[in-house]
Amino acid sequence: MNKKMSIGLIGKKQGMTRFFTEEGKGVAVTVVSIEPNTITQIKTKDNEGYSSIQVTTGKKSDKHLSKPLLGHYKKSSTAPGEGLWEFRTSEEEIKELEVGNSIGLDKFENNEYVDVSGISKGKGFAGTVKRWNFSMQDATHGNSLSHRAPGSIGQCQTPGRVWKGKKMSGHMGHQRKTTQNLKVMSMDAKKNILLIKGSIPGSTGSTVVIKPSLKK
Repeated sequence: MNKKMSIGLIGKKQGMTRFFTEEGKGVAVTVVSIEPNTITQIKTKDNEGYSSIQVTTGKKSDKHLSKPLLGHYKKSSTAPGEGLWEFRTSEEEIKELEVGNSIGLDKFENNEYVDVSGISKGKGFAGTVKRWNFSMQDATHGNSLSHRAPGSIGQCQTPGRVWKGKKMSGHMGHQRKTTQNLKVMSMDAKKNILLIKGSIPGSTGSTVVIKPSLKK
């Protein structure tokens, strides 16, 4: 495999299990299923100003698509998928690809490091103790009804207001997160399954983006 390849894969998180190495050591891994990633568009510097490929995966009924999006799929002669994702590439990589081609597990190898992006689990409205790991106030010594209260948020007379971005209660989770430098422990080409060491963002069944690691 060419280590300079910047193209990743779109997969689905299927939960976690245990993987045993040749030495008999148990490792917690996340199971990611990979359906064929079909190229729907190739963008070049001459036409769009930058180089990238657009892919789709899965299946979606035509009745759930808008007419412009349905026309986009028909133009590339590909079946409608669950969404569209884009990977920045170099001009050299584009020359090896064509619209309609499928990308599979051959993009990765065992013991390779990857970066995985996904939408984290939504936790709803959370207080400062859970959301920002604030310490609780005294559970005794006369404290009443303020055990998990955030405390003072003011700035005295100067500047006399609350700064933007102050850590307070609010919506927690459901954000795009990336976990870097995760090791690919095993691949099953027949079942289209990828075993990645450790946890990755998102709930079971959610879509994740797997790319070659930037730092390894």
